[in-house]
Amino acid sequence: MTTRGYPAVLANLDEEDAWYDDDAGPVVRPYAMTSGRTRPVRPELDLISQVTTCPDVRGAEPLSPEQTEIIERCRRPLSVAEIGAALNLPVGTVRVLVGDLLDAGLVETREPPLLTELPSENLLEALLAGLRAL
Repeated sequence: MTTRGYPAVLANLDEEDAWYDDDAGPVVRPYAMTSGRTRPVRPELDLISQVTTCPDVRGAEPLSPEQTEIIERCRRPLSVAEIGAALNLPVGTVRVLVGDLLDAGLVETREPPLLTELPSENLLEALLAGLRAL
C-alpha cells in the first residue's frame, strides 16, 4: 500500500511527525543558481584562489542573492573553499558564481603560487640559520 507514492511505512506517521516541503524554507538547487552550468566560463578556479571584491563596485547589474553575498563577504580576501563553507554551497557552484562575477568585473582573484615560484628549501634553511645567528 502506498500513500501519494510514498511507502506504507510513511502512511503510519502522525500528522505532527510529517515533514512537508513548506517546512524546508526557501530551497534552491545549486543547478538553478548557475542556470544549469557546472563549469565556469573562465578556467577552473583553485580551491585556495583568493577572491576579493573590486573597490569600485556600486549598483552593479542585477545579481542573485548568492552573488550579492559573495560580494559582501569578499570585501576581505576569501578563498573559494571559504566562500563555499560560508554560504553552505558546493564548491562547483561557487566556482561558477565567482566566474560570473569575474566576467562582470565585480571581483578579482589571486591564484596560489606555483611550486616552482616558491623559495627553495636551501634558501629557507639559510634564512633560518641567519636569523638564529642574530
